[in-house]
Amino acid sequence: MERNEQKINDTWDLSSLSASDEAFLKDLKKLEKRVKEIKALKGTIGKDSDSFHNALCLLRDILRELERLSSYAFLKYSVDSTNATVMKNAGLYEEVENKISEALSFFDPELMAIEDEKINAYLKERRNREFVRYVKKSRRFKEHILSEKEERLLSLYSPVGSSFQDTFQDMNNIDLDFGEVNGEKLTHSNYTKFIRDENEDIRREAYTKLYAAYERNRHTLARIYSGSVKNDIFRARARGYKSSLDKALFPDRIPQAVYLNLIEEVHKAFPLLHRYYQMKARSQGKEKIMHYDVYLSMEKDAKVNYSYDEAVSIISDTVKVLGEDYRTTLVDGLTKERWVDRYNNKGKRSGAFSAGGYTGKPYIMMNYEDAVLDSVYTLIHEGGHSMHTYYSVRNNPFMSYNYTIFEAEVASTFNESLLTDYLIKNSDDKVRKYIVSKHLDDIVATLFRQTMFAEYELIVHEDAQKGVPLTIDYLRSTYRKLLDEYFGEAVGMLDVSDLEALRIPHFYTAFYTYKYATGISAALALSEKVLGGGEKERDDYLAFLKSGGSEYPINALKKAGVDMSRPEPVRSATKHFEGMLDLFESLNQN
Repeated sequence: MERNEQKINDTWDLSSLSASDEAFLKDLKKLEKRVKEIKALKGTIGKDSDSFHNALCLLRDILRELERLSSYAFLKYSVDSTNATVMKNAGLYEEVENKISEALSFFDPELMAIEDEKINAYLKERRNREFVRYVKKSRRFKEHILSEKEERLLSLYSPVGSSFQDTFQDMNNIDLDFGEVNGEKLTHSNYTKFIRDENEDIRREAYTKLYAAYERNRHTLARIYSGSVKNDIFRARARGYKSSLDKALFPDRIPQAVYLNLIEEVHKAFPLLHRYYQMKARSQGKEKIMHYDVYLSMEKDAKVNYSYDEAVSIISDTVKVLGEDYRTTLVDGLTKERWVDRYNNKGKRSGAFSAGGYTGKPYIMMNYEDAVLDSVYTLIHEGGHSMHTYYSVRNNPFMSYNYTIFEAEVASTFNESLLTDYLIKNSDDKVRKYIVSKHLDDIVATLFRQTMFAEYELIVHEDAQKGVPLTIDYLRSTYRKLLDEYFGEAVGMLDVSDLEALRIPHFYTAFYTYKYATGISAALALSEKVLGGGEKERDDYLAFLKSGGSEYPINALKKAGVDMSRPEPVRSATKHFEGMLDLFESLNQN
């Protein structure tokens, strides 16, 4: 449908961010005028205690206003990217953001230049308590902060570097034409439905038509991704990091062993993964299935179809274990508070996300489909993110509320684990088998597949850093090898299957996908603790959500009860996967 055909209650209410486009533009002009205030700070940050405090207060106010206006522009664009006014406003915001970023280029170098003794004294003052976490975290980057002139150049380059992701998003969401399947226009949103259709001809048609669009544009897409990788390497080298991976892990203080242990433990579990695909083949009465067959449920008899309102009711029952405050806040947000933009329309980006900030509601974008159980899982997943934001905002000052993506994927996948447990316990035998099958599919998608993506990113970045040209043939052959290793002999690939390397949006946010895999590992461990425990286990988990950005993620998760610096959580997740394989086989023998 067109955007203006959406029912108002099916869309999110952005008034908590801005009353209107006119108000947004007015506030944007006010913010732009504050560039003069920023420039007036130059050379004063470390002068004395008052100057230090006033500088941080101004920075806080500027960043908070930037976040609010950025959220408004981004959310409007996400659901209506073909609207000229929306596109113009997003561009105007970007111009102001770039001016402020350029104006602030002196801030970090000056903050780094303050003597340790002096800055420690400043931070002991009561009025600076809200800035302690931010300052200490920022000064950790001291060795990677450049001179003012160099920081200004990087600031000027920033919109160029982000253009690779923007170009891919526009091409992927707007320009690519996938044709029609079964009389319906094929989109990213309904591809999920078609690829799970019981009719093999429909699955094959959806798969081949989707990939045909990427094949027609393969050289351009390869060039865009190659540029993105080179941008990652440039940024890492410019700031003195050993590698792109080193730069990506540094802000969250994640040891590289976490990334490498993940890949190693998943490789050890390949026999279990191949067993899963063999079970998939048997469920379809075949010795070998094709890549477009792997998303078909192993339990076909259960017809699960939930409307949006029914999904919210299920979610309400599922999260009762987390207490009444959590439950009522989430349910109200999903319904009468209008956190959610529910359904697909022309110009709306694919997938789903939660985009909460310090100001406004913790918004959720959906492309909800009644006939796809994944939609229920996606809704409770994004609800986990939004509740994480909700609690973090209410328990931390602005400068330390923003938790890491590493932690975020725990909060969302934790909710999915609760939903699986609820559905298994509250369904008849047919649906129970379907849910176990679905749970197996989700573990494969989140643990195994995301690790495959993470391994691909690591290989490509390491090769590029060595000077290997990232040609379309290189990208495809590298990806094809991983497809063969992960899927095993029970799954056949088409000639176009390795073009999947060109269609994963997260590849443009390098070294992001591993967080899904570590997230599900931690979430499975924590959900078992909460479901099998009492108030202490629940409160420990809620304390983790409330901690926001006040801790580094490894420490925050340790306090919640899981140590991600060791391989055991991933190993435990693969053991859980094995247990689910055994359960599914036993259910089918009854």
